[in-house]
Amino acid sequence: MATEATILIESNGHSFSLPALAFQGLPSTLCKGCGHNSITSYLTEACKAVGVNPYMTVKFSGIGCSSKTPAYFLQYSHGFNALHGRMPSVATGAAVANRKLLNIGISGDGDTANIGMGQFKHACRRNLPLLYLIENNGCYGLTKGQFSATADLHAHLRRETGEENTIPPFDLCLEAIMGGATFVARSFAGDKKQLVPLLKAALKHRGLSVLDIISPCVTFNDFASSTKSWDWAKAHEEPLQDIGFVPRLAEIEVEQKAGETTRVQLHDGSWIVLRALRHDEHKVTDRGSAARLLIESQDRAEFLTGLLYVAPDRADFVTQQNMVDTPLALLPDEALRPSRETLEKIMETI
Repeated sequence: MATEATILIESNGHSFSLPALAFQGLPSTLCKGCGHNSITSYLTEACKAVGVNPYMTVKFSGIGCSSKTPAYFLQYSHGFNALHGRMPSVATGAAVANRKLLNIGISGDGDTANIGMGQFKHACRRNLPLLYLIENNGCYGLTKGQFSATADLHAHLRRETGEENTIPPFDLCLEAIMGGATFVARSFAGDKKQLVPLLKAALKHRGLSVLDIISPCVTFNDFASSTKSWDWAKAHEEPLQDIGFVPRLAEIEVEQKAGETTRVQLHDGSWIVLRALRHDEHKVTDRGSAARLLIESQDRAEFLTGLLYVAPDRADFVTQQNMVDTPLALLPDEALRPSRETLEKIMETI
């Protein structure tokens, strides 16, 4: 029986307890008040709640303030800090090598929407089994606040001084939906009530789960007119649902209706529970509706949050490869190395 100081883990048919400290990491070196620290705290809470096994989890990141986050949670896990924008390709290799691992990628708006956009879109296209968190502050906080590809049109960073941004931004949720991701949501680093259930559901989803989380940069991009600021987000947030997470309910999926509960089943039998508050015409399983809703919200200058799209029935990238059940990383040499006779037959066909 787990005590308050331990977390009960269910893994591969076995149960064991880990100290709660196993889910923590090193002290943060980010700026005081950074939204990234709140996200780390909520992610740690979600990992505890769903019983993530740190020993079977691998964390990935690229370059930037956000990419320091893997050091701050799940200290018993594996980790890999990749090149700028190259996190998805490293995660792809790990997922293929050991399909038993839980993959968590932490990225930023520069790491994803600028140098990493190509890799991000291919991860969406492949439906990589990866929780992909984007800590989105609209600027390069690690290198003195330059504009990123999600920076507001006509924004002036560094507290409204300096150069104006004249290029419209990418909407990363829209990019993810159009690219093929099968779980897409947006939230705000200051909204624990909404973000923790979304994180729980994303951790249980088998496929690419993209969470675009607006995370104010207190140093370079937290003035009143910035849509990445704390005050603007709180004033303009438009939640789609009240979200809760219920593990392993043996219920059927129902159509979403205004004012009623909608349950969307995830791959492992878990469900995410939604209650429609607004936009009752929107179904989270309707890709076109999700894209249209995002475009309309941009026109109305709304900060739309919640679960935007989920496709629970599409197979993830690793499953599509039809590999043997034993992870490639655990296969013996004789199973991986073709015999001389086999190689000779292959050469004869060339």
